[in-house]
Amino acid sequence: MMSRLAHWLIDLSRQNKAIILISTDVFFVVIALWSAFSLRWGELYIPKGDEWYLFAAAPVIAIPVFAKLGLYRTIIRYIEISALWTIIQATTLYALVFAFILYESGIQVIPRTVSPLNWLLIMMLVGSSRFFAHWWLGETYFRLGGSRRTTESTKKNVVIYGAGSAGVQLASALAYGRDFKSVAFIDDDKSLHKRKVNGLRIYPLSSLGYLIERYQVSDVLLAMPSAKRARISELIRLLEPYAIHVMSMPGLSDIAQGRVTVDALQEVDIADLLGRPPVVPDQALLKAPITDKVVMVTGAGGSIGSELCRQIIQLQPLVLILFEVSEFALYAIEKELHHLLTKTKASKSIEIITILGSVTNAQRIEKVCKTFKIQTIYHAAAYKHVPMVEKNPGEAIRNNIFGTLYAAQAAINSEVELFVLISTDKAVRPTNTMGATKRFAELILQALSLEAEHQISRDAKEGTITEAIAKTRFTMVRFGNVLGSSGSVVPLFREQIARGGPVTVTDARIIRYFMTIPEASQLVIQAGALAKGGDVFVLDMGAPIRILDLAKRMIHLSGLEIKDEDYPLGDIEISFTGLRHGEKLYEELLIGNNVSETSHPRIMRAKEQIIPWTELEKMLNILEQASKDDDFERAREIFKLAVCGFVPQCKIEDLLSKQPGDAINKIAN
Repeated sequence: MMSRLAHWLIDLSRQNKAIILISTDVFFVVIALWSAFSLRWGELYIPKGDEWYLFAAAPVIAIPVFAKLGLYRTIIRYIEISALWTIIQATTLYALVFAFILYESGIQVIPRTVSPLNWLLIMMLVGSSRFFAHWWLGETYFRLGGSRRTTESTKKNVVIYGAGSAGVQLASALAYGRDFKSVAFIDDDKSLHKRKVNGLRIYPLSSLGYLIERYQVSDVLLAMPSAKRARISELIRLLEPYAIHVMSMPGLSDIAQGRVTVDALQEVDIADLLGRPPVVPDQALLKAPITDKVVMVTGAGGSIGSELCRQIIQLQPLVLILFEVSEFALYAIEKELHHLLTKTKASKSIEIITILGSVTNAQRIEKVCKTFKIQTIYHAAAYKHVPMVEKNPGEAIRNNIFGTLYAAQAAINSEVELFVLISTDKAVRPTNTMGATKRFAELILQALSLEAEHQISRDAKEGTITEAIAKTRFTMVRFGNVLGSSGSVVPLFREQIARGGPVTVTDARIIRYFMTIPEASQLVIQAGALAKGGDVFVLDMGAPIRILDLAKRMIHLSGLEIKDEDYPLGDIEISFTGLRHGEKLYEELLIGNNVSETSHPRIMRAKEQIIPWTELEKMLNILEQASKDDDFERAREIFKLAVCGFVPQCKIEDLLSKQPGDAINKIAN
């Protein structure tokens, strides 16, 4: 009966609910006034004569006051204790106005004590009725299980780590959610242990095992949105042995800006596993190459390119040009950036221009540079997937090497001020075609910068260098893997874990450097501002991470056990697939040891071998012809000659190479 009545009330329209609430308050106002008189006289009070007018006037005064102060805008089943202050304000204002009218009415023999009694009674009736309805609708209805809500028995039991204000807000929000039921708090503050907040007891971390066993806890929710990354990383390491699913609240800045709500739980950011606190960016370095300038990003729809665009928009360029070969990627980043501009309410209008095209189209990219008078270029367009490039080396040569050459020549001919190449740690002593092509791209920019230093005039029609090059500063920024990029192991592991495994690791010994995409993009922009010309900047990637350890941590943090010989009943198996073609056990960031510091603690300047343009140009001519002829043996010879330490780990994988017999055998196999 009670459950059906609760359903009926909640299913009513907002207007009908307000009518019921107002009607109830009218009744309470009359009852409170009658009770005040009865208590004062010590007997059942019966109004006489003009006293009836007071009972008619009381609701007329009370209801507008209650409405003005918002008592009818609140959803009763979600009301919080903070609403009590609003109720006190509304009933007090009503009581004061009514007392004034009462004593100005001229009605004789009205005791002065009626007014305070009336105030106390109406406050008790209005307040208690609302909190009773909150308990009845919020608890009874949800517990008995309406057709549109999840019952308490189907919710997951969770523990909230952090009994501060964020944790308390999270517990309150989850009480009305569909998925989770809070059973306890965990906090590091010893003075809070054994106390209760919102009916939930606070325990130390050492009690987590007991809580998991007693309540069948499935998740730990980290409610510390303002904690530093190093602290979160430490907590994650402490929680790892429990093989429990760990989720976290979003950061305070996201909550404050309205992007997410307190209960918008998310998977633990893999960046927190690194435990590396970000360095506050130097705003002067960030703004120098971008603010009030015309900026172009090639490969604007890729992982790094798109994040560069997001960062650039925040720095107020005059125009941002998105150059991208993928139509869908270009559409997606343009849509996102326009939405970002709308949300941030930029202080000035920023023009976003989308250009569909390939960097291998020399005429198109030069026309774009000249048409829009571009001042800064971030060249992120490249093929970066090692096994894919190994199977398609010709396309990688055209895109990574000649695409960079054409973009650089377009910058020279258009007098672009700054050209920044996004490079990779795989360019250092590469064992694969991708790394070799990226190092060759670096060599092109180094040679062009060296030519500028020597101020050698050449005939532009022959493709040689003129004095115009001196107006363009070329630089390259080299870093390792970025978390969450296309082809990264992190999204792959997440997908494999969600699918039930196995999680595939190439080799138990393989290690990699990692950095978040936003941090890498910020450092790229700052490094560009430090460029003098021909610089090879290397980002401080921190300590390398063993990929096997990363896989294990992600499995544990998903609340699952690793299935192996020691624990055959586990959930997720880790399988080793062997190194892929061209893959190394570890990556390096420096070819030599000649490195110097810059004004930024995480940006270093490397001094490395440069091949003069006259020699490199001959190699480029041979490489171009070899690519056209699918002669990748010859291309490899050029790489070995130009790229320091290039030692390919596999045979040529391209099926279109000048070895038709091998190609047919590959197809047959």
